[in-house]
Amino acid sequence: MLLIYITPSKMNNVSVVTEFLILGFSGPWSLQFLQSVLFTVIYLLALVGNGLIITIISLDPCLHTAMYFFLRNLSLFDLCLISAVVPKIVVNPLTHSNSISFFGCVAQVFLVPFSAVAELFLVTVMSIDHYAAICHPLYYETIMNRGRCGQMVALSWLSGGLISVIHRAGTFSLSYRGFNEVQQFFCDIPQLLAITCSENITAEIVLILVNTVLDFCYFICSTVSYVYIFSTVRKIPSTKR
Repeated sequence: MLLIYITPSKMNNVSVVTEFLILGFSGPWSLQFLQSVLFTVIYLLALVGNGLIITIISLDPCLHTAMYFFLRNLSLFDLCLISAVVPKIVVNPLTHSNSISFFGCVAQVFLVPFSAVAELFLVTVMSIDHYAAICHPLYYETIMNRGRCGQMVALSWLSGGLISVIHRAGTFSLSYRGFNEVQQFFCDIPQLLAITCSENITAEIVLILVNTVLDFCYFICSTVSYVYIFSTVRKIPSTKR
């Protein structure tokens, strides 16, 4: 079971949270060490893979197209997402220190939604780019020009940042006091809401539901785009020798 304990401190006779103690995966130290090694390998592969994608696309002028422009930014978001969570999972068992500061938890609550929302938005934009390239090739340069691509990427950064700021403000405007535990291996918003001593969490729950609806809309948009793409490809007559 994954547990996060919160260490309280006494301030004005009230027990206030100052740090989180992440227990991570339960088991003997040898198993935790194996877990750290596994996550380290995965993390390094992700760093190298995304780093190569970003470097090659940046250096090769032939790849300065809309599709690779979106792919480069997608790699950036992926690096941000894994870097917000994985290093702490790796370091804690090796150092025998399970603590994460309150501000470290705040950083995770900001970076995880930011990266996830931006990635989902950008994946949707890439599906639209593929749709324009395959279904309307004659108008592709007009539809996906350099200015519009830049606007799409900027919108993905802004949407991710806005939603994560609202999440962070809504989550940490609540009170966290006393001894609490979160059944997760990072500072996950639903788990933090489950342990808060504040009663008014309606606004944050509504925001989570809105995010769920937006994610569903992204999924529908991507699905519709690829349905049209497959339909167009099937209509292309095959050449016979």
